[in-house]
Amino acid sequence: MRNPDWIVPDWAAPANVRALVTTRAGGVSEGAWASMNLALHVGDDPDAVYSNRRKLRECLPADPAWLDQVHGRTVVDASMTIAPACADASFARRRGVVCAVLTADCLPVLLCDRAGTVVAAAHAGWRGLASGVVDATVDAMGVSPDSIMAWLGPAIGPDAFEVGPEVREIFCDGDPETESAFVPGARPGKWLADLYLLARFRLVRAGVLQVAGGDRCTCREGRHFYSYRRDGITGRFASLVWLA
Repeated sequence: MRNPDWIVPDWAAPANVRALVTTRAGGVSEGAWASMNLALHVGDDPDAVYSNRRKLRECLPADPAWLDQVHGRTVVDASMTIAPACADASFARRRGVVCAVLTADCLPVLLCDRAGTVVAAAHAGWRGLASGVVDATVDAMGVSPDSIMAWLGPAIGPDAFEVGPEVREIFCDGDPETESAFVPGARPGKWLADLYLLARFRLVRAGVLQVAGGDRCTCREGRHFYSYRRDGITGRFASLVWLA
């Protein structure tokens, strides 16, 4: 049974598209990772992580195609992934194949087409967005971009994500329109970056016009979400999508 604190995206997806976002509630991890940590690489007890993954598996048609995420733009076919692939996005055209990304401030982007023939999940922190992970995922889905809908999952919000001038320059040098995603921070020389808006710019540029979500903040909502920026040592929650 799905934990009541977990999130079902509201994005008008086709009836055969299923999606789920876990929160930090409902697991057995302790300490900094309490309680539903799903990542093996963050210092948590592996037995606790595997127990949490088994609980998640009860809500899914198959084991998720976990990725070894590296803040890049590589996209893999989830149905062909046996061991965790070194990638930051996956797609699936077969029923019951679960695409998944793990985050704790970075932006999870779930995608599907309106015909319900393909789904995808992308791990899109600022480095991934800058390197083109959203564009690469849209390309890998193999359908017309204007038939794709996207949902922006929980990420660090625009009032909490302070970055240096080099991050702003990376985006603005390539696309001056993205200047609107940055406002001066409280500290001299720092900027507050809106990951959600940056992702929307990238999606629109890739031809995806139907975009939902983007209204949560992992850093501010400590009861619900892990946040690397807030806590340093912490767990990861999962955003998953599949065809039923």
